[in-house]
Amino acid sequence: MRTHVSLESSIFVDTSGWVSLIGEDETFHDEITAIYQEAMRQRCRLITTNYIVTEVVALLTNRPIVPRQRMIAFVDALKAAPHVQIEFVDRAIDDVAWVRIKERSERDWSLVDASSFILMEQFNVIQALTLDHHFEQAGFIRLPTP
Repeated sequence: MRTHVSLESSIFVDTSGWVSLIGEDETFHDEITAIYQEAMRQRCRLITTNYIVTEVVALLTNRPIVPRQRMIAFVDALKAAPHVQIEFVDRAIDDVAWVRIKERSERDWSLVDASSFILMEQFNVIQALTLDHHFEQAGFIRLPTP
């Protein structure tokens, strides 16, 4: 594991980033936690979406990595954290994301992925805290780096 990561002022956080952060038994928990702590030290803004929060809740409900009350407290903390910006995927972004999926049908991107990429482009964010290789396919930097 790298001890120092060069971070941008804003980082996008995907579902796997949040799940790895909360799940102490997750394979990349230590690496994700170190990057998260460094982001806090550098006062980075963490951007995520309502689609991702929905995925986190669904995943943690269907695969109980942590007790339900801890999951609820975690999501409440995300929603209240001043350093976390939850962007809402509206109809316009959803429509553009769907077009992107159709245009790049050779990729197996989800609608959540495509909407994340569009928001990252809108906010000029190049780094994503994620284990999902689709972010690299879309031209972004995945943290932790494989």
